[in-house]
Amino acid sequence: MATNEPISQGITIKETIDGVAIEQPAARRVKKAQAIVRQKADPYIWGIYIMLLMVSVIELFSASSAEVSGANVYMPLIRHGVFLFLGLGIVLMLQNTHYGYYSRFAWFLALASLGLLMFSNFFGIEINGAQRAINIAGFTIQPAEIVKLTVVVLLATILGRHQQPRGVSTRGMVEAAVVVIIFGGCLWKNGLTNTILLFGVSLSMFLIGGMKWKKFFLIICIYGICAGILFMFKYQDDKKSEFDAEAQSEQVAPTGNDGRADTHKGRISRFLEGVHPNDPIDDYNRQVVFAKISQANGGVLGQGPGNSRESARLPLAFSDYIYSIIVEDTGLVGGVCLLILYLFLLARAGRIAYKCSRAFPAFLIMGCAVLIVFQALVHMAIVTGLFPVSGQPLPLISKGGTSVLVMSAAIGIMISVSRFAVTNGNKNQIRQEIKELPEDMQAANFSGQSNETSK
Repeated sequence: MATNEPISQGITIKETIDGVAIEQPAARRVKKAQAIVRQKADPYIWGIYIMLLMVSVIELFSASSAEVSGANVYMPLIRHGVFLFLGLGIVLMLQNTHYGYYSRFAWFLALASLGLLMFSNFFGIEINGAQRAINIAGFTIQPAEIVKLTVVVLLATILGRHQQPRGVSTRGMVEAAVVVIIFGGCLWKNGLTNTILLFGVSLSMFLIGGMKWKKFFLIICIYGICAGILFMFKYQDDKKSEFDAEAQSEQVAPTGNDGRADTHKGRISRFLEGVHPNDPIDDYNRQVVFAKISQANGGVLGQGPGNSRESARLPLAFSDYIYSIIVEDTGLVGGVCLLILYLFLLARAGRIAYKCSRAFPAFLIMGCAVLIVFQALVHMAIVTGLFPVSGQPLPLISKGGTSVLVMSAAIGIMISVSRFAVTNGNKNQIRQEIKELPEDMQAANFSGQSNETSK
């Protein structure tokens, strides 16, 4: 069966069925076509994604010299390339999935990821001093990375459901804040930075939803109180565990076995003290010292891709400190350009969200963009010495299978919104979009241009 699509209303269209030409009114054919018209994927988001993949391949090869063993010099790059390829498949799959499906499965995905997180907290394997991963058939999964994205989708669902002309309702804000506090408390053991990142992303989504400043600062205070209570209980538990270990062995436990609360306190204390040129290099300041040396070697224009000298000495150069290798290879210019690339991704997401007719896709695309960009900014701040030492991969660039796949999923969700969310004032398309969404996800986006088209 072959069909000629309509060009404009008022033109008679011939539809061929089994070789027989049948004339139909153009208005009927146009109405049918409008129900299936979809926009093209946003080329800017795709372009940024491809550029980040190129940077990842080049810089990971430069930063993985410490992993090279024997003649198999390409194995680290091949392993990373496999995950990048799988991530590309996820992007292609999700960009063809209507964003409305994410709201239907938001609670299920969030609770499933929380179950994996709790399992890793009690039965997971230890990585870099924290019990944060699950080993399945030789593959290591870090549930904390999955939790961050599923919580963003859940928050977009909650805020989109409670969107009102003057902003998200108080009930919606309370429900979202409770979700963040619960998930943040479970994330604490996997890393303080992940908890702070989740709090920051949620606060950004609250502002996007139109939260009043009084409520905003109230939520910040509630987050701070909950974090303080959690830290106090965790610190007391760590001290009790340490005391029990001393009573059994009659000797002080090694420093590497300290609780996470002591680890957090030590990192903050060393950050405030700083690193001085005459300080001896030890296990506590090794990353900071070699990261600074690496960035100093980069200068303005860098040493050139693949010419890093510090990648063999800098611990975790291929993951938590890859930005320092990027600066060493490409200099200050390359480091700033990469920063601008991430910020442009956020700006593009903001532009699409501003034009969405419904609230849920606007929250969804902005939540994913804020998650990616905030994580990139935190990584860069840690590497450059603006934040205390902590483990946070650079999105879509650092080595790490779970992180690459999760961030690829975030990109796929963003492209899905750019394709399926109505971004103009066509009332027929808006009505069709509403029909494709669950009843509780049909709230209008009352920002900017979309406010006028939704009246």
